Amino acid sequence: MLPVSGLTPNSFAYEQQPMVKPTGFREYDARWLFGSELNLMGVHALGLGLGTLLHELGVKPELVTGHDFRSYSSSIKYALVSGLMAAGVKVHDIGLALSPMAYFAQFALDVPAVAMVTASHNDNGWTGVKMGAYRPVTFGPDEMGRLRDIVLGGRGRAAPGGSYQFVENFAEVYIRDLTDRPPIGRKLKVVAACGNGTAGAFAPRVLEALGCDVVPLDTEADYTFPRYNPNPEDLHMLEAMAEKVRETGADVGLGFDGDGDRCGVVDNEGHEIFADKIGVMLARDLSGLHPNVTFVVDVKSTGLFATDPVLLANGVKADYWKTGHSHIKRRVADLTALAGFEKSGHFFFNTPVGRGYDDGLLTAIAVLDMLDRNPAKTMADLYRDMPKTWGSPTMSPHCDDEIKYGVVDTVVARFKAMQAEGQAFIDQPIRDLNTVNGVRVTVEDGTWGLVRASSNKPELVVVVESPVSEARMRAMFHAIDGVMRSCGEVGVYNQTI
Repeated sequence: MLPVSGLTPNSFAYEQQPMVKPTGFREYDARWLFGSELNLMGVHALGLGLGTLLHELGVKPELVTGHDFRSYSSSIKYALVSGLMAAGVKVHDIGLALSPMAYFAQFALDVPAVAMVTASHNDNGWTGVKMGAYRPVTFGPDEMGRLRDIVLGGRGRAAPGGSYQFVENFAEVYIRDLTDRPPIGRKLKVVAACGNGTAGAFAPRVLEALGCDVVPLDTEADYTFPRYNPNPEDLHMLEAMAEKVRETGADVGLGFDGDGDRCGVVDNEGHEIFADKIGVMLARDLSGLHPNVTFVVDVKSTGLFATDPVLLANGVKADYWKTGHSHIKRRVADLTALAGFEKSGHFFFNTPVGRGYDDGLLTAIAVLDMLDRNPAKTMADLYRDMPKTWGSPTMSPHCDDEIKYGVVDTVVARFKAMQAEGQAFIDQPIRDLNTVNGVRVTVEDGTWGLVRASSNKPELVVVVESPVSEARMRAMFHAIDGVMRSCGEVGVYNQTI
């Protein structure tokens, strides 16, 4: 039966037909509003399609699955499992889990594929699946496009051999893997903020096992997310962390997103540090131990990865690449980079630090190890050691899914034409255009701005930074915003500068 894109809930048709809205298939994962864009029969069709794709790829039909703690995630997972089993897939269910726990299970259980049911930090009501067929990478645009065609075209095929196994107490295996090491030598008080998301079940235990004095913040499960969404890019979460750090005199605040694959940081003085700057700090620390390495960074990230004198002295090569956990993860593997950093807080540590996938808890441990290796300095000291830049948060004006890519294409074309014609932008020549993902325009003094389409929400993404002054950063924002709005229908921002 072919899935349809829209049905009315509480109707006979809704209970008889699979519903899968096409726009739920994103560049590197899948997300829908459960109920209005996806029903359980649609989830079954997704599982059948995913199993069919595994056969098509020639991958051993064996898969790890888990779910976050939202009220509906378990039922979605079991609908997905039913479709996978119908397609002849052997399913290993690790139960309530973080996304990195599912990625770790691919290694620990020697299973090639993964399908983690989570909407990460999205508002309650959203659901989604993070999928992969070859550890440690997850699906990118090619695999997601093929999966979309199979599911929406009704091309899922039943096959024999499907089975189901629940893996008891797998969380203990994951926690033991992270903590089977010497404890942190420096006594550190750490705020562990979880935004009432799934990480609250695991993060405090891991940090305590490493010898930290843990101050829990919003670690209780509550899928309504009463205080703020569990998103370490969200200023509400960062401000709550900062307040708790100042109140308790903590050495650092660590915040985890809804499915635990990202980590945000607040320093000991209660200042929020954007994830790209944390990436620079970690790159400084790690390149001191492993010189002449490559770090992959997404196009939203600070220009310091390419200009910081410490990184240059350590022989670091910075590779600016497409935003998205799947894109960065795959690029890290392809280049055998030591690590990959995203401004959103997805960090990917390769051998010998990690296994190449994004894990917020492993990122937290890397931050603690950095502090341990610098016993005379606080987190704020390490931050002040870097050259100063003025940067914005990741800002997201609304733009409908159906038009956002067209708007970005028009913006890219506008900047290419300006560069070709030698036009100035914010009173300076355009020094560089990076169009690997949207457009990142850099002018002569190093001030830059980015416009790209969000891969998982009906939004555009705007980031600006200047190594010169706040005024130059703001000038770039207003100029970028003007170009963007002249190229299509763009709504209000979630936050601005």
